[in-house]
Amino acid sequence: MRNYNYKKIAKNVIAVEIAALKKLNKSFDNSFSKAIDLIAKCRGKIILAGIGKSGLISRKISATLSSVGTPSFYLNPGEAAHGDLGQINNKDILLILSYSGETEELKNIIQYVNRFGIPLIGVASKKNSLLLKASDIRIVLPEVREAGEGGFVPTSSTTMQLAFGDALAVALMNKKKFNKFNFRQLHPAGTLGKMLTTVEDLMVTGNKIPLINEEKKMSEAINYMSKKKLGSLIVLNKKKFVSGFVSDGDIRRQSKKDIIHLKVKDFMTKNPIYIDKKALAVKALEIMNKKKITSLIVAVTKAGKKQIKAIGIIHIHKIISAGIK
Repeated sequence: MRNYNYKKIAKNVIAVEIAALKKLNKSFDNSFSKAIDLIAKCRGKIILAGIGKSGLISRKISATLSSVGTPSFYLNPGEAAHGDLGQINNKDILLILSYSGETEELKNIIQYVNRFGIPLIGVASKKNSLLLKASDIRIVLPEVREAGEGGFVPTSSTTMQLAFGDALAVALMNKKKFNKFNFRQLHPAGTLGKMLTTVEDLMVTGNKIPLINEEKKMSEAINYMSKKKLGSLIVLNKKKFVSGFVSDGDIRRQSKKDIIHLKVKDFMTKNPIYIDKKALAVKALEIMNKKKITSLIVAVTKAGKKQIKAIGIIHIHKIISAGIK
């Protein structure tokens, strides 16, 4: 019985695929840039098509494009020939992925888009293939050696196609200036979406903000804090800029003293910590944990940060309830 060194086999597979990716890296030319420009201007959807392993990779590329701001869907060329061609309109762009570019099932969909003037981006490794000859933009991928004994199983070629799709998606992100906040809008339920939640998404605003004038008595402040149910008060001066902060913890720590006759300005914490509404909620949580506080003023500053205007308040419970830890 033949003994196999499986660790060596695995390393050889990875080495062959790395070599394929290096060839891909050297192959990018102006056709790739033209494809990015064309896709960025698309008023419809980017339709991905492919057969077999190329079809599976096409599905993944389509999903990635949609998740980073380029609407896309996968269309099976075989099903397309039985009525699904109606899903393609003249505002769309068709991108077909095929290692050989000669797959028989692609002919009908190629003829259809050529007939109706729908832009076709062909991605294949055979320069003179049926697919590339019929394409408006021709992207030639390098021919690579497949991993494994005999080299007949699609391995390196599909890895290369996958990497090409990622390169396409990231290039489009840069072209469209797609950022982490755009990403969050498309992924609100995921872990990344939660981590990209901003202070603005969770803060209390409007009449719910617990604001009090610094000239008020602490007796009024305590009653008002209880009414607002946030365990804190943002203190304002006569110009309605932030001058201090009072928390229920501050009051508890001074419970043995007669504070109710004091003015708020004589009790408050001066120079309170505040945060910008565009900051990530996870950053607000980090500050709260570090300073051992439960609320942060959300503010904008004027006159070189000397004037602080409160536009909201964010509480630790709101952050934790959003699944941010």
